[in-house]
Amino acid sequence: MKKEKKKRFSIAQAGYLLFCSSTMLLYMTEPVFAATVWEKATEIMKDVYGQIVAISTIAAVVTAAIALLMMNFSRSGRTVDESRAWLKRIIITWAIINGLGFIMAYITPFFEGGQWKA
Repeated sequence: MKKEKKKRFSIAQAGYLLFCSSTMLLYMTEPVFAATVWEKATEIMKDVYGQIVAISTIAAVVTAAIALLMMNFSRSGRTVDESRAWLKRIIITWAIINGLGFIMAYITPFFEGGQWKA
């Protein structure tokens, strides 16, 4: 007579069962926490963007002032041209960074829920 072996769970089976159960738990709890997670993420993004705008404004003012000083007090035509080019780049970059805030604040509410709200 053969002796029957008692079946045991292997470590791989136990890990897979743990993975499946934790995944199912996450699927069930997602709708509950989704609103608070997105609200918190929106708050964090607005705070970070506000800090980026503040830093970029200060940096733009300082570098624009340097470019203007170089343009006004330089005797070389090449330096004046480079300063003018840098001043244009600074203004365009600053406008783009602040334009993103305008889009996020005033245009995205029209598209909430994936539909146009006029």
